[in-house]
Amino acid sequence: MRIGLVGAGWVTQYHLPAWAKVERAEVVAICDPDPVALAARADGFGIGGRYSGLEAMIAGENLDALDIATPRRFHADNVRTGAAAGLPMLCQKPLGVDLSEAEALVADLGNRVPLMVHENWRFRPYYRELRAWLEAGVVGDIVSIRLDFHSSGMIAGADGQRPALVRQPFFRGEERLLVMEVLIHHLDTLRALFGEFDLHSARLGRSNDEIIGEDSAILGLSRRGDGVPLNVSGNLAVHGAPPAPGDQLWIFGSAGTVHLDGAVLRLFGPRPREMVFDPGASYQAAYDGAIAHFVSALTRGGAFETSAVDNLETLRLVEAAYRVSGFKPAAARAVHRFSEPANNP
Repeated sequence: MRIGLVGAGWVTQYHLPAWAKVERAEVVAICDPDPVALAARADGFGIGGRYSGLEAMIAGENLDALDIATPRRFHADNVRTGAAAGLPMLCQKPLGVDLSEAEALVADLGNRVPLMVHENWRFRPYYRELRAWLEAGVVGDIVSIRLDFHSSGMIAGADGQRPALVRQPFFRGEERLLVMEVLIHHLDTLRALFGEFDLHSARLGRSNDEIIGEDSAILGLSRRGDGVPLNVSGNLAVHGAPPAPGDQLWIFGSAGTVHLDGAVLRLFGPRPREMVFDPGASYQAAYDGAIAHFVSALTRGGAFETSAVDNLETLRLVEAAYRVSGFKPAAARAVHRFSEPANNP
């Protein structure tokens, strides 16, 4: 299988090792308008086909599929270009800059070409193990669920630098930041573990003037059918939290409690157990799992776990968070600074 990689940015350092582990598949070409980034990735992974744009890569190579790893504002156009060439695609999340763009894209594509969303968080080994635990009924009837994702990455250090912005500088310009870029992973994973949810409350906030989007969010949801409450708290400016956070997930049940503490999975109850995962290996394994799943579904004819239609359900929760909270990014808020309350989030 001859793969064309679209984009040579930060995330592709994890895509390419994952592709190298897939038998009978090879990334033979890569495109990016930045010649420095393009050369660095192509040289680093021995990729011969090098192009400044997607159309040129499609025209110049005999490709079997595309792996789209560009910023989200390019996803819809990239997917349409790939679909016009009849190519199966794996596209980084989300499919569009908002729900409406993603819905329009899915409607336009229909079933013309296979399209999987690269939403890899649910492929982390500890979440795969947790799903097996839940399917085995280790907690009994679920009473409530809580997920915290707390970091100090947006707090300036002694050098004046904010670690989250050093690691991912593009955060500065995102109007939709924490929920669309980070918590989208958690919402998708929670759907994979527990089923569908509805969002009822959302409060978003911004901690500093170096960003225009939100870096804190408190979301209240309930599971469809039985109303099990789910509370999600994300905050990148928590004093005392590590700059690089791990997920803190609590599942409270009638027969036991599960706590995911970063990369440590524990069950409390009559039959306690503990599993410890390597954080770095688990991070790469998520990419490995998503890409292997894409290839397996294509070659064996199975369904994508994170299909485009499935991903719309995650995006509906994301969109609801922005709508319910009424959050406005800094640039938009400045236009109304004389009419809005001083404490508007």
